[in-house]
Formats: sequence, structure tokens, C-alpha cells
Amino acid sequence: MSLQISILTPERPFWNGQAEEIILPTETGEMGVLKNHAPIITGLDVGAMLVRTKDQWNSFAIMGGFAVVKNNLVTILANEAESASTIDPEDAKNAFENAKNNLENAEGIKQKVEANFIFKRAKARFQVIKVVNKIS
Repeated sequence: MSLQISILTPERPFWNGQAEEIILPTETGEMGVLKNHAPIITGLDVGAMLVRTKDQWNSFAIMGGFAVVKNNLVTILANEAESASTIDPEDAKNAFENAKNNLENAEGIKQKVEANFIFKRAKARFQVIKVVNKIS
């Protein structure tokens, strides 16, 4: 038996399927999960999540949330999720570059916090596109 993955967002069930491995963007770094992983609940950071099925790697941009791992079932409660297949590569690259420039030029705490949030989201979407291009 492999892992059963469920990704849920506030709007809808986002993705369900079987996987051999999943790499999560946690608040303390990336965490890999294989079959028979110890039970755990972890916070998710904004970042790229990778799911390896028997046939291929799938990548998703996850915009924070939580993950629960127990008995080969991985339930992800994400604030937002986006599949690499729905992200326009050129838009993702441009948004990343703009967000990076805005972060570098931000002044004051409020502006820096807001720019950092936008940068992390743009970076996650851009990473997902780069991963797909490397795997393909």
C-alpha cells in the first residue's frame, strides 16, 4: 500500500490520489513522507510541494496550512493550492521578479512584511514551474 493523499482548500477538495512519496514545505524546512511514516501534525509554509506517484512527480504551490500524517493517510489543509499545470510560466517568472524587486526596495516594517508575503507566494509559484521543467 502507498500513501493516500488528500489536499483540501476552503473552496473545495483540491487533489486526491495515491502517492509513493510527498515532500512538504513545512515551517521548519522541507519534510519528506514515505509509507509507514510516524504520525505527525505539522504547519505548512508557503512553498512548493512535490508528490511522487508511480508514474511521475506532480508539483503544487501551497500557500500555508497544516498537514496530518497517520496510517499512510496524508491530509493537507491548505489556505490555497495551485497545480503547476495551471500556472503560466511567463506570468510566474514576471511576478517573481517584480516581487523580488519590491521586497528589495521596501521601506518600513509594514511595507517589508507585505512585500515578503507577496514574494513568498510568487517564489512558490515560480519554484513549481522550475520543478516541472526539470522533471519533464
